[in-house]
Amino acid sequence: MLPAWSLLLLAIAAEVIGTSCLKLSDGFSRLWPSVVVLLAYSTSMLLLSRVVQTIPLGITYALWSGIGIVAIVLVGVFVYRQVPTPTQLSGMALITAGVVMVNITGQLKG
Repeated sequence: MLPAWSLLLLAIAAEVIGTSCLKLSDGFSRLWPSVVVLLAYSTSMLLLSRVVQTIPLGITYALWSGIGIVAIVLVGVFVYRQVPTPTQLSGMALITAGVVMVNITGQLKG
């Protein structure tokens, strides 16, 4: 089995794929993009359920959501031509800083 950190990266990738296809699903009215969304989200949740057996839940979720947010914004920029405002970029920088801070301070207690 892959190490927990590798599974986490795969979970993030699956979530990014699923979220990226939400726009293509057109409100779940298009079959194949909708199937991709459901499969990708299911895969992400399955992988996350394995990750939290090794990595603390708070750390796992901070990384999964933080990296996912930044990745989705990049998909928005490069695939959908959605340019974030300076305020939105500042918010993402704060999220990224928070994820880094959570990880450099070590394991959560409990």
